[in-house]
Amino acid sequence: MNPTELAAKLTGLAIKYHIRDVTLLVGRLLMSFIFLHEGVTLITHFDGAAKAMAAQGVGLPLFVATIALQLGAGLSVAAGLLTRLGAIGLGLFCLATATLFHTNFASQNELLHFEKDLAISGGMVVLAVAGAGRISLDWLLGLYLQKRQRDKDMVAALLAVENEFTGDVRLPV
Repeated sequence: MNPTELAAKLTGLAIKYHIRDVTLLVGRLLMSFIFLHEGVTLITHFDGAAKAMAAQGVGLPLFVATIALQLGAGLSVAAGLLTRLGAIGLGLFCLATATLFHTNFASQNELLHFEKDLAISGGMVVLAVAGAGRISLDWLLGLYLQKRQRDKDMVAALLAVENEFTGDVRLPV
């Protein structure tokens, strides 16, 4: 398959599955990758990372909570399940990280990390407003819940109709 055919096939898929939803999926995956990667890295190098965080004044319970947030909310955003909540959590985490750990603006590296955290936080705010899109577990869960509500409404309507006709029936004799 040459690049032109690939581009045509991808364009067809984007139109078929709504380009907005495909874009949201790609954005969610790209934004969640940094948190999932960092969470896995912190777990695989737990002792060294815990010592480095302790040197920054971060205790072990907060360090473990940080790992849980990065992995839990990262998976939430990637899978599109409770996406808005995960995005808000990660956005606030990035704001806190920027303001607590990257404020030495004399260092170009620290300034870069500060700006990166602000940018990621802004992206998470946009995701929290936009939602996960149709290619997500949020969408599937919403469809399932709507179907259940329709089923409940139908049962209630059938029971109401049945109750109308189940009164005492007396034959005139």
